Amino acid sequence: MEKSCTLLVHFDKGTPALANEIKEALEGYDDAAKIDAMKKAIMLLLNGDTIPQLFITIIRYVLPSEDHTVQKLLLLYLEIIEKTDSKGKVLPEMILICQNLRNNLQHPNEYIRGVTLRFLCRLNETEIIEPLIPSILSNLEHRHPFVRRNAVLAVMALYKLPQGELLLDSAPEIIDKLLSTEQDDSTKRNAFLMLFTCAQDRAINYLLTHVDRINDWGEQLQMVVLELIRKVCRTNKGEKGKCIKIIISLLNAPSSAVIYECASTLVSLSSAPTAIRAAATTYCQLLLSQSDNNVKLIVLDRLNELKTSNRDIMVEMIMDVLRALSSPNLDIRRKTIDIALELITPRNIDEVVMMLKKEVVKTQNGEHEKNGEYRQMLVQAIHSCAIKFPEVASTVVHLLMDFLGDTNVASAMDVVVFVREIIETNPKLRVSIVTRLLDTFNQIRAARVCSCALWIIGEYCLSLAEVESGIASIKQCLGDLPFFTPSEEGEGQDTSKSTPLVSSTSVSSRRPAVLADGTYATQSAAVENALLPPTLIQGLQSSTGNLRSLILSGDFFLGAVIACTLTKLILRLEEVQTSKVEVNKATTQALLIMVAILQLGQSSVLPHPIDNDSHDRIVLCIRLLFNTGGEVGKIWLQSCRQSFVKMLSDKQRRETEEIKAKAQISNAQPDDLIDFYHLKSRKGMSQLELEDEVQDDLKRATGEFTKDAHDANKLNRILQLTGFSDPVYAEAYVTVNHYDIVLDITVINRTKETLQNLCLELATMGDLKLVERPQNYTLAPESSKQIKANIKVSSTETGVIFGNIVYETSSNVLERTVIVLNDIHIDIMDYISPASCSDVAFRTMWAEFEWENKVAVNTVIQDQREFLNHILKCTNMKCLTPVSALEGECGFLAANLYAKSIFGEDALVNISIEKQADDKLSGYIRIRSKTQGIALSLGDKITLKQKGGA
Repeated sequence: MEKSCTLLVHFDKGTPALANEIKEALEGYDDAAKIDAMKKAIMLLLNGDTIPQLFITIIRYVLPSEDHTVQKLLLLYLEIIEKTDSKGKVLPEMILICQNLRNNLQHPNEYIRGVTLRFLCRLNETEIIEPLIPSILSNLEHRHPFVRRNAVLAVMALYKLPQGELLLDSAPEIIDKLLSTEQDDSTKRNAFLMLFTCAQDRAINYLLTHVDRINDWGEQLQMVVLELIRKVCRTNKGEKGKCIKIIISLLNAPSSAVIYECASTLVSLSSAPTAIRAAATTYCQLLLSQSDNNVKLIVLDRLNELKTSNRDIMVEMIMDVLRALSSPNLDIRRKTIDIALELITPRNIDEVVMMLKKEVVKTQNGEHEKNGEYRQMLVQAIHSCAIKFPEVASTVVHLLMDFLGDTNVASAMDVVVFVREIIETNPKLRVSIVTRLLDTFNQIRAARVCSCALWIIGEYCLSLAEVESGIASIKQCLGDLPFFTPSEEGEGQDTSKSTPLVSSTSVSSRRPAVLADGTYATQSAAVENALLPPTLIQGLQSSTGNLRSLILSGDFFLGAVIACTLTKLILRLEEVQTSKVEVNKATTQALLIMVAILQLGQSSVLPHPIDNDSHDRIVLCIRLLFNTGGEVGKIWLQSCRQSFVKMLSDKQRRETEEIKAKAQISNAQPDDLIDFYHLKSRKGMSQLELEDEVQDDLKRATGEFTKDAHDANKLNRILQLTGFSDPVYAEAYVTVNHYDIVLDITVINRTKETLQNLCLELATMGDLKLVERPQNYTLAPESSKQIKANIKVSSTETGVIFGNIVYETSSNVLERTVIVLNDIHIDIMDYISPASCSDVAFRTMWAEFEWENKVAVNTVIQDQREFLNHILKCTNMKCLTPVSALEGECGFLAANLYAKSIFGEDALVNISIEKQADDKLSGYIRIRSKTQGIALSLGDKITLKQKGGA
């Protein structure tokens, strides 16, 4: 069985040193050669070679050396060699080194004394250490702090040995005296640590006696004090008040590490508002004072935890948190905004929006390369604020409309979606928004933004002036008609093959795109950027309208949107314009534009003709303008808006349901003790202690202390590892934490014999890693043992833990018995949780992620919604497709699912299923992710579970 080792050195097995070569080098007089030979000997020992013949050579030729490096290597060698025989008795030759160690402990050089004392900390053989105790104690009074601090550690290691209290029973008293007179910070820290570990009462007494000087202590000692406080408060609740006072006094310490630990300790020990407020203030100070981005991210995580449990207090700190936006790192900014958005209240909304507006204005200078992405985050944040508190929309909407022409298409798209929602939910702002939109429309350079802006113009231009201005703006952006001349068409046939006539980077991109309903479609302009300066068709360079440029680049979907917008404006004009002549004139102009778009799409000027959908849509608009009466006009003018209003109400309802689902469900036990605040004895209690007691009572009354409510689910986590007929029975309780798995394994000896050297040997497959080496145990007849094993997890992937139990019986020590354990499969569902993202973000990730796993539907379930719910339950994912889109019976269902792992990985799933004539479901489930592991593991899970009732 491998033994634990205190030393780890890299070893190149390609060029192993020979024992004879090492021996020759050690016998020489060259110190450099001896150093090299000792290093080789140590590496060979660490990798399993015993080399027993070297020991006497080292004693004869290395022990007398005065070189400090040689002496240090000698101690490392002595640390790792075997010092006992098979029965556990110290080897006789080890007595040879005792005199050398005593000489080292009395050496005039403090380095030799210090490294020897450090070596003694790793010795477990009392026969070697016992003769050295007087020398160790004498070093506690040495003039140099390096010797004293290592002497204290040696005393602590000696006292913690199995017979240490008998060998040195006065050790706590000696260290206590040393601590009262010691001036060196590091030595004081080690002395206090020794008392903390071995004589806790003395450590507490020293702390309370010198509590007024605690701020003058060194950083290392203050950290040990905090560790002691945590331990004391867990075991003795009565001391909590005094401890919290000490922590609050340490919040003024100059060390950032100390005040961070103080804040963490305060949060873990106390629920008092004063304590939580002090911790939150400390975190905010660290957020601003620390330059390391990793530290900022950790502090933001702590603030996020505080926000969940103490939202009322964190609301007061929102402006301090937002000051972290000064960092140029996008991850820090994103996390800061996410925290702030959940702390918004009617009292602070104006300040928050003002801060966000200032940040938006700062992004207008092009100094930082990621300004566009940051601006998009700010726009989304302001959008969220305006939805929660509509009264602030008027202060931000006009500022954001300046960014409709942003070169960052995603940012501009967020702005126009925000404007579309605000114009519906804030009727008072409609006139000013429409006027501003018409003024800035010609600055928009992206097709998707133009499409959304045109929809707003078509729906919300209601007065005569607005309708006429809307038609005029569209005509101005389209320029003169026609879009080409017949002579240019002939030239275009010759040059179209060699010279592209398009300028947008989105043209002729025919890759499949996922639509809003989750289905695939081939669309041009799947990848869209802002327009470059357009290359116009010969003879029309004077026309530079944005709509004209986009249509000449082959975007006929935008052409269809223009036709629909003009149709709505003409229908509205008929209602508000009394002059029939003006209506006919506007109708004629609209028809000319639509016909010109159709002509361009069917000509050979562009490399790609108009698609059928856009062609049919424009033809429908032309037919409607020829016959505008009847119910069709009402459908165009009213139903479209009603659908949008319904979409907004569905979105709001979903958000409300999510908030309710997140609300903490607390259950107080009927027999729980509740203390009444007004009946409490207040003698000797500070205000902070009173607050803490009251908060504890409130939490107990509301059930916030009640944990592990679903005790029945624990039974599902118990896995049987061996059979009932095996001589050793084992079962494991699996606990999955964020980044590690804890196996609590119960091993029962079912025999009448004592099992010796019983060892649980585990191995893993996948991204799992064992943390500890297995240990040997002795198990009495019919007794049991609890063994814990920690396993680190590094990615979201299904892993397997396997292994065996090895032991020897007291009747036959030479024969080892092996029992193979059942495999433990780690479920991917433990690592992923439902999450939300926007449709745009989903489609962006879907296009970017390279790993796709396609699973064919194979189930006995016959209802599409039932199958979808079954997959949601099995995969622990969230359906992003709104319920309204899934309603009805059409024999087809498409839905997008999304989840996020604890490692920040995204899991995207698209379900497309169809009911066949025989009532069976067919189709595919597509899984996409950035990493291979999550795609394959999720696919395996779905394949295993999708059958349902089978």
